[in-house]
Amino acid sequence: MKPHQVIKNRRVTEKARVLEGLHERESNPSIRKCKNPKYVFVVDKSANKHQIKHAIEYLYREKKIKVISVNTILNKPKKKRVKGRLGKTCFCKKAVVTLDAGDFLDEQV
Repeated sequence: MKPHQVIKNRRVTEKARVLEGLHERESNPSIRKCKNPKYVFVVDKSANKHQIKHAIEYLYREKKIKVISVNTILNKPKKKRVKGRLGKTCFCKKAVVTLDAGDFLDEQV
């Protein structure tokens, strides 16, 4: 798969912003140990960790990004009822990407 097929977009939520900013915090000793920034991406559901790592490094090659680790999460669809109609939320796969200390991303893919 091509890198733009593997990485769909960057997930920007409140929890994702907290993960991105942990390397700058100095509030307590356990957070002070967190020196590597983490970013959350929505990825293709058939992509594996190696494909995600190579896609991130390829898309941000001009910044010379080094990916340390990739953790994936499957969000399964949940049943919801809205105004009497039964439906489902969408299925998505997220990847939490840990970068090398000193690397950072500032724009979206």
